[in-house]
Amino acid sequence: MYNRFTMKKKISRTKALGFSIVILEVLGIATFIVFYFNNFFHTQEICIPEYVCIGAASLVAVNTLFVAISSARISSYRHRTDLKAAEVIGSDVQEAYNFAMIGLAVTDDNDTVIWTNDLFKERHLDIIDLNIFEWQSELRELKEKSNSTVVKKIIINNRNYEVKFLSDAGLWIFKDTTDYESVYTYSRQQAPVVGILSIDNYEEVIKGDDDYNDTITKAKDVIFDYAKTYGILLRRFKDSTYLMLCNYDAYTKMRADNFSVVDKVRSVSFGENIPLTLSIGIARDFPDVVKLNELASAALDIAMSRGGDQVVVSVYGKEMEFYGGKTEAQEKRSRVKIRVLADSLINLIKNASNVLIMGHTNMDMDALGSCLGVKAICERMNVESKLIVDLKATESKTRAALTSSFNREELENLTVTPREALGLIKSETLVVVCDVHIPSMVMAPDVLDKTNMIVVIDHHRRAEEYIESPVFNYIDPAASSASELITEFIRFASISPRIELNPTYATIMLSGIFLDSSFFKSKNTGIRTFEASTILKEYGADNSVADDLLKDDYEEYLEITSIVSKLKTADYGVVYAIASEDKIYDTASIAKAANSCLSMKGIHAAFVIGKTSGKEIKISARSDGLINVSKLCERMGGGGHFTSAAATFLKSNVHEVEEILISTIRKYLSEAKSDGIKKGGEEI
Repeated sequence: MYNRFTMKKKISRTKALGFSIVILEVLGIATFIVFYFNNFFHTQEICIPEYVCIGAASLVAVNTLFVAISSARISSYRHRTDLKAAEVIGSDVQEAYNFAMIGLAVTDDNDTVIWTNDLFKERHLDIIDLNIFEWQSELRELKEKSNSTVVKKIIINNRNYEVKFLSDAGLWIFKDTTDYESVYTYSRQQAPVVGILSIDNYEEVIKGDDDYNDTITKAKDVIFDYAKTYGILLRRFKDSTYLMLCNYDAYTKMRADNFSVVDKVRSVSFGENIPLTLSIGIARDFPDVVKLNELASAALDIAMSRGGDQVVVSVYGKEMEFYGGKTEAQEKRSRVKIRVLADSLINLIKNASNVLIMGHTNMDMDALGSCLGVKAICERMNVESKLIVDLKATESKTRAALTSSFNREELENLTVTPREALGLIKSETLVVVCDVHIPSMVMAPDVLDKTNMIVVIDHHRRAEEYIESPVFNYIDPAASSASELITEFIRFASISPRIELNPTYATIMLSGIFLDSSFFKSKNTGIRTFEASTILKEYGADNSVADDLLKDDYEEYLEITSIVSKLKTADYGVVYAIASEDKIYDTASIAKAANSCLSMKGIHAAFVIGKTSGKEIKISARSDGLINVSKLCERMGGGGHFTSAAATFLKSNVHEVEEILISTIRKYLSEAKSDGIKKGGEEI
């Protein structure tokens, strides 16, 4: 295109000449001063003041003339270079560059700018002879990547540019995108955001006395004031539910405020027997408001299935965002609802050709108990059913319960392996998933891909990853265990004669309730838990055997004691322990160690880190109900229940997991604290 070093050489020669002239002038002036003040060769008589003034004026005139000539020559050369560039790329193309507001700059091997086109001159960006990285340090990234497809966005003098670097030519291309960015920013701010707001426990509260009705009125006032403050259009379509419409700018303000309306409504009913909370589902980043409404409705369903008192934001094409969730799901006891759900499940089972039942990997006693409960319903309906069990992916105590409670022939009739289950799938096969709703965590994930008829029954807070489109879905975070839910189905189903439950099944189900409720010590243990236990006793459950199934052997007791002895404090009322890095632990042992920590006074939450395989490290988290450990585990990629949760890491170093845990606790603990945690007598 042109000799890109010529301009640089021209400027360098001009600099050198100018520097030489200055040196000569300084030397001349210094010599004159020495001669004049020492009167060498009668200098004072020869150089009268008039001559000195004339000489100084002449020197200034010569310097001025030199600068003017040099500037004119450089400007002329620049103009000739521009003309030469225009000849090469064509005047039409150069005009296209000007119209598209594209700037060009060329650098030498030392990253010094040696040429720019007219755009820089028009915008008073004189960068000739400057190091481009000293001018804009952000551009260094482009040269390091040396890829012409990489684009960097920068701001210069309040204007936006996209910059691309062509390393072979040393050419930097600056495209002005200010107008585009302005339009994009405005469009982004005005993009539609749709939300659905629901008042939790509305029906229960409205049935109370006038004081509760006053609480409802105050809560609605808070909601309306909040909507007015943030420019949200509210439209009621049910007594407890409102449609929210706003733009993205209003949404960002609400998010920056961390959706404080949830906390404000909760504070209105603080201290009441039935707390009043909000669940909000919000959808954004899609142009179709009809689709946004569907996404917002799905987000609201997730918020409510996770216990309410929170905001779930559905971002189209991205992971969901969760805010709030500081209170545990309230127990809602309705035998009518349970009967309807039980009858729906029974109809699905009755119309199925066969039923496959499974829990989660590392199946515990609750997963086994709830699966056996579903098996009892299938037996009552005379529908062929099998439990999908991989003994290698089953906790040691659960494996022992299976082998000790059933003989070999009974076990073969009761269970199938995940591989065998694939061969049993027919067009009308029903798959029932108990105690889990995350597809990657079920005992046989491949089975889910082979059928469209899936039932999900779980008591854990709903995670973002979820079994898609189940024909029957029942997630109740207020329940202590999945065995409790199945027990209610068995008792309150309207089928006659009633469903019979094998005493062995009932005993294992009771053991599952013992496990997940920590022998009724967990805060999520309610009246329903005791009623379910009573029902199981009526069916012949043996509580002493149920207890024996969960007892630790001596070696496990030593393991748990060893882990607990390594407790460290992460925050006030929050502790964690790291199991030996050289040993592989059973998942149940890590969970029991976390439970043991809660038996100590002043501990509100406990985390235990341990290896469960050569490549897998788990965190087991437990809480007394004052800290939402599920929220913390979700931040680490896990999840679970309000008071019982876990997270899994595919790492080989437990100390890396420790750093992740500490960072998560420091960053999100305040969000996970429920109202009323006290420190030194004051709320924190």
